[in-house]
Amino acid sequence: MSPRPMARPGGRSARVQESVHTAVRELTAEVGREALTVPLVAARAGVTPSTVYRRWGDLQELLSDVAVERLRPDSDPEDRGSLRADLTAWAEQFLDEMASPPGRAYIRDALLGDPDGANAGQCSAYAAEQIDVVLARAAGRGEAVPDTETVVDRVVAPVMYRILFRPGGLDAGYARRLVAGVLDAPG
Repeated sequence: MSPRPMARPGGRSARVQESVHTAVRELTAEVGREALTVPLVAARAGVTPSTVYRRWGDLQELLSDVAVERLRPDSDPEDRGSLRADLTAWAEQFLDEMASPPGRAYIRDALLGDPDGANAGQCSAYAAEQIDVVLARAAGRGEAVPDTETVVDRVVAPVMYRILFRPGGLDAGYARRLVAGVLDAPG
């Protein structure tokens, strides 16, 4: 098994990770993903190819690591005043971002370079953390809330399945129907 980068390295390790991630993003924009090579990325990042191979193993694992960072939410979900409004807005945004061409590419990269499932687990944790914020906020307002895993199973999982295998009909209405299914379910 190849070495895995630390989630939040410090010092030189953090600088190397950031410069290599930046090089991947810049080169992808300039020459396209298909033209990327470890030596090209290393040269742009100012490190040796052996540094990249030692840290990430291969190009696919590097692309996976970059994708996971790109899939990390930038902020907490917006507070719209109620569980239904918060969860619906979050689900619509999640679907929109994940179903977009860049989102699909990040999902593909995150999964392809993930032999042990750690990156998939991190992406799942990002979604669960966002859901936790929405649910805690609603509970703080005294609203009845489902548990996080129910929302993951009934909103996130169908969205991801459809993105990967049945991409038709992915719109805000689909996200709203999934949220309504969770919130309007008996019990």
